[in-house]
Amino acid sequence: MSLDPVTLQVLAGSFKAVCEEMGAVLVRAAHSANIKERRDASTALFDAAGEMVMQAEHIPVHLGAMPDAVAAVRDLGHRAGDAWILNDPYRGGTHLPDITIVSPLFNNGRTGDRLLGFAACRAHHADVGGSTPGSMPARSSTLAEEGVVIPPTRIAVRGEIDGNLMRGLTSRMRGPRQREADLRAQLAANRVAAIGLARLVERNGLDLVERGMAEVLDYAERRTRASIEAIPDGQYHARDVLEAEGGGELSIAVRVRVRGAGVEVDFAGTDNQSKGNLNCPLSVTKSAVYYVLRVATDPDIPASAGSYRPVEVLAPAGCLVNAQPPAAVAGGNVETSSRIADVVFAALGEAMPMPAQGQGTMNNLTLGNDASTGSFTYYETLGGGQGACPDADGPSAVHVAMSNTLNTPVEALEQEFPVWVREHSLRRGSGGAGRHRGGDGLIRELEAREPMEYSLLTERRRVAPRGAAGGAPGERGRNLLVGAGGATRELPSKAQGRLAAGEALRIETPGGGGYGA
Repeated sequence: MSLDPVTLQVLAGSFKAVCEEMGAVLVRAAHSANIKERRDASTALFDAAGEMVMQAEHIPVHLGAMPDAVAAVRDLGHRAGDAWILNDPYRGGTHLPDITIVSPLFNNGRTGDRLLGFAACRAHHADVGGSTPGSMPARSSTLAEEGVVIPPTRIAVRGEIDGNLMRGLTSRMRGPRQREADLRAQLAANRVAAIGLARLVERNGLDLVERGMAEVLDYAERRTRASIEAIPDGQYHARDVLEAEGGGELSIAVRVRVRGAGVEVDFAGTDNQSKGNLNCPLSVTKSAVYYVLRVATDPDIPASAGSYRPVEVLAPAGCLVNAQPPAAVAGGNVETSSRIADVVFAALGEAMPMPAQGQGTMNNLTLGNDASTGSFTYYETLGGGQGACPDADGPSAVHVAMSNTLNTPVEALEQEFPVWVREHSLRRGSGGAGRHRGGDGLIRELEAREPMEYSLLTERRRVAPRGAAGGAPGERGRNLLVGAGGATRELPSKAQGRLAAGEALRIETPGGGGYGA
């Protein structure tokens, strides 16, 4: 017998509240600016079979990848109080800085009781021991250059953290004390999930909570299928490109087949995985596809794996969007995922009104050094212009599509790191013209107060975001190195090097495309 609608909504809201509370604990307990200020993290709750019952509204690029992380540990044997750690992109991860903690949740917290499900949280750490500070190198070609690879490993046993394992991992990363503090914040977030779920069981009973998990999944599937049925049946195609490190382009092709209440998304014809780091694990590709379908159907559908059941994602093994080890993936999670979203939006645009292209990049910036006086690592993504819609202008200076983070506030940035913020402003007029204008990008200029290394992983520096229905493209982004004397030199979309004290990086992010002539 199905749950009545009121009970179902109350339980769905309760599951979401558990996830949101996990996120609040993680953000407040973390030490790195990347988590506590930018909130580059996600939290989710899973059932005993490993299906995602609910995810907090955090980072879209984690949508499809979090379930793969739980699947990687689901059958490894669990006891109450255990926790698993992983970041291997080919075993449930995305790219190496994204470290995931998965904890089994038992009824009453006792091993002999029934396994209710899993709590999982993923956070982007400021460094994981890569070849450059921040572990987002622009020129990596193998996974080993990007940092410490962590296969699914038990990091807590019956509630006791394995301190030797944690120190063994963090000692290979820059800022090991901060890395350990952030990992402990993730473990605390999962403990909050255990407490929250136990309270739900105490209040509602075990059977009702388990039925609620199953019915939230089924409800999300029903609503998604109903939305897909409103899309005209057919096959829709699109192609777009990425800007490869060192020049040249990498092509992503997609065929979206809509038939009844199901969708097949096939990336046959996409270029092979590259020598650089724009390669994308299949879990990240699924995240981008699920994000687009969530936007194209009904964003109010619960963020659960039930909404993914009608969607099949196909990609040839060894292609750019289904990379195989040991391919480097640092840019795949951030830049290729953004282009996958663009190309699937473009394909569906043949079937229904869709917005113009947004900035199509996360504008990844890392700064840091290994100075004997004390190292630091800083990482952030920068907002830009969103594409205009059929009925509205695009918003300006926002994180677009696969990124839902904040920026690092100027005050926090200058207080914690040896940089000055010379300018943080709207890049006025960079949005594409049209009946509705694309959103404007932004300008962020950072001056080094001491020598440091930088790395830039950006896109849309050579190929502009496209407009729609006759709208003009948005302005391309620019990366500039500003010398101490004021002379400027333009940098490519993928760049790394050194800044002397007094030199600055000026990043001008792309605008969104316009809609309508």
